[in-house]
Amino acid sequence: MAQSRELYDAILNGDAKKAHAATAAAIAAGVEPMVLIAESMIPAMDQVGRLFEEEEYFVPELLLAGRAMKSAMELLRPLMAASGERFAVRVIIGTVKGDLHDIGKNIVASMLEGSGFEVIDLGADVPAETFVAAVEERQPQFVCLSALLTVTMPAMKSTIDALKDAGLRTKVKVLVGGAPVTMQYATEIGADGYSENASGAVGLIRSLLAET
Repeated sequence: MAQSRELYDAILNGDAKKAHAATAAAIAAGVEPMVLIAESMIPAMDQVGRLFEEEEYFVPELLLAGRAMKSAMELLRPLMAASGERFAVRVIIGTVKGDLHDIGKNIVASMLEGSGFEVIDLGADVPAETFVAAVEERQPQFVCLSALLTVTMPAMKSTIDALKDAGLRTKVKVLVGGAPVTMQYATEIGADGYSENASGAVGLIRSLLAET
């Protein structure tokens, strides 16, 4: 399918305009949104992740690929909503309270969405109670917490504790990441997993899903 290949190439090359145009052409040709996601977007973002792991792509390429993917999703989301189509897995993501850094979080969000997950991005400097309210309302399977500053890492534990206090902790898997975060720290605060990069986060969620 020509449109699917064009969308794949546009995302891989980080070309948002071409991704938007290819998506529009595919829609006009009657291609279903989930087909585009499965045949173009997920394979493209998987390849982006592989190129990053092989150090052929770096942060700028990840950002451009994510932007291209989002330009395609802007056209697909309304169609999916109108038809009642939904992603099978929902993820809430945000940078914890006191931390305004969001580049890494944005890359992870883009990789997750491009990999076929519904992503609800709460932004940066997110209080624990906002995560709790979002989990209550949206009922995700996963919550991803990001922190770039050592001084904001305790907010990850506070958020996990808040989910426990609200009786929600057993209903979601909590994953953590960010430059100062380690697997040891993730274990200490009771998180379900840790990843040091965006492609790793996608793989971690997939592996946890495979265990259920």
